[in-house]
Amino acid sequence: MKLLLVGCEYSGTTTLALAINDWAQKELGSGFRLIHDHFKLPDTQYRHQANETLPHGSELTEEEILNWQALSPRMLEVIQRHNLYYHSPSESSSKGGNQMIIGLHIDDAVYGPLYYNYGHPGVAGDRTVIGKHIELNFMKFAPDTVMLHVKASPDVIRRRMNESPHKYPVVQEKDVEHVLHRFDEEVFNSLLQTIQLDTSTNTVEEVVEEFADKIQPLLSLEDRIAMWTHRNDAKGV
Repeated sequence: MKLLLVGCEYSGTTTLALAINDWAQKELGSGFRLIHDHFKLPDTQYRHQANETLPHGSELTEEEILNWQALSPRMLEVIQRHNLYYHSPSESSSKGGNQMIIGLHIDDAVYGPLYYNYGHPGVAGDRTVIGKHIELNFMKFAPDTVMLHVKASPDVIRRRMNESPHKYPVVQEKDVEHVLHRFDEEVFNSLLQTIQLDTSTNTVEEVVEEFADKIQPLLSLEDRIAMWTHRNDAKGV
């Protein structure tokens, strides 16, 4: 199973990713070894199945965070462009196994121009152009990838923002409607098959149930075999 979760910060992408990982372990017999959740600068950490950070090296120090934030737009653009292509599917990286990424080129297309001053239309590093390159790689090497657009209402986003603020937040309260609109635009123009999930009022369990229902017709043959095998193994067949 190959999933790409996208949505405004505080919509619940990370929470839902971890819950879907639990669902995959139960239904397919194996979850996602790594959840690539590091496209909201400067949060560059991975997640593992136990809902903790899995650093590639130690977690960034406060000094390193400040150094990262002090980088010029040109340097940030180059680093993120390499980051995007590194996590883009290739012939060798997309063979078998469950894969989950949060944000990737959709996050970068929304947040790059708005908060980091790179990726604007018509200039070097235009994220609209790069985003299509990334999606063409998905279509060529991982065509069974499903994008989950995780949504929440502006009021819910602002409430979560105030009740449980992130250590290094990206979205500013004044920009919530604009950011939600930009995600709608990027998802609408995407080449990938997409499922919409709204976390505004439903519980995490209810959203996972909705995901499980909507993903069924989009499952790859490999996923269907894994699900069938795991269910029969559980029954002792």
